[in-house]
Amino acid sequence: MSKIIAKNPVAKHNYTIIDTLETGIVLSGTEIKSIKNGKVNLKDSYAGIKNGELYIYNLHISPYEFGNIYNKDPLRDRKLLANKHEIFRLAGQIKQKGYSLIPMSLYFKGNLVKLELGIGKGKKLYDKRQDIAKRDAEMRMKKQMAEY
Repeated sequence: MSKIIAKNPVAKHNYTIIDTLETGIVLSGTEIKSIKNGKVNLKDSYAGIKNGELYIYNLHISPYEFGNIYNKDPLRDRKLLANKHEIFRLAGQIKQKGYSLIPMSLYFKGNLVKLELGIGKGKKLYDKRQDIAKRDAEMRMKKQMAEY
């Protein structure tokens, strides 16, 4: 049973997600308390590989109100926990043209905070328009089916 804390609202709009991976994330005590309060934003964040390790950048975790000197920088780089085999597989996939690592959602799995990473290829403008048109057509069909 997992409880979703935050989702990336633009991930599926801007990228075609090919594969996903569940990773752990290294956090401090006050960051966990802020996450439990829902003070986290995935919107502008992205992931990358640096020195053979997986990191997430621009993940905004607001400082804990009562954390005083123990609060960390809200936008600091955070290490993600994954096997070396998974990291090498990801490195091979993102070296291909147009692929990148996109944080999809942050959630609790038991007492642990997990991050779902997606391997995605950027969409062109016409792909986004096709997705919107397809979604609208499905909504109209559902609405008509509900009337009968």
